[in-house]
Amino acid sequence: MQEVHDFLKKCQAYYIATVEGDQPRVRPFGTVNIFEGKLYIQTGKSKDVSKQMAANPKIEICAFDGEKWVRVTATAVEDDRREARQHMLDAYPTLQGRYSADDGNTQVLYLQNATATFYTFTAEPRTVRF
Repeated sequence: MQEVHDFLKKCQAYYIATVEGDQPRVRPFGTVNIFEGKLYIQTGKSKDVSKQMAANPKIEICAFDGEKWVRVTATAVEDDRREARQHMLDAYPTLQGRYSADDGNTQVLYLQNATATFYTFTAEPRTVRF
């Protein structure tokens, strides 16, 4: 999990795929955090991506650092505790102008049953689970 976290942080932006009905939806994300031994992402409850994950929590994340890439499949599970939201906001102070732990909009989700596969053009894929 730490390796996945570090890779996503290094990339700065990663892409998360959700499903809306029968249509895949992909958009960039930039938040990733480890809290209480789980890997978390953050969004706003007012966003379509939040509604999509509520309807179908299965997601896929992809990131590329110019040499290797990772694909992460997981189930996104909302953690509605204030402590989890605040921990994410503390890790990303620039978000605090748009979000607060008590605004009713900030949403953090952890990745459950995650499988991350690292790829390069020169080596066999390597998979980690967390």
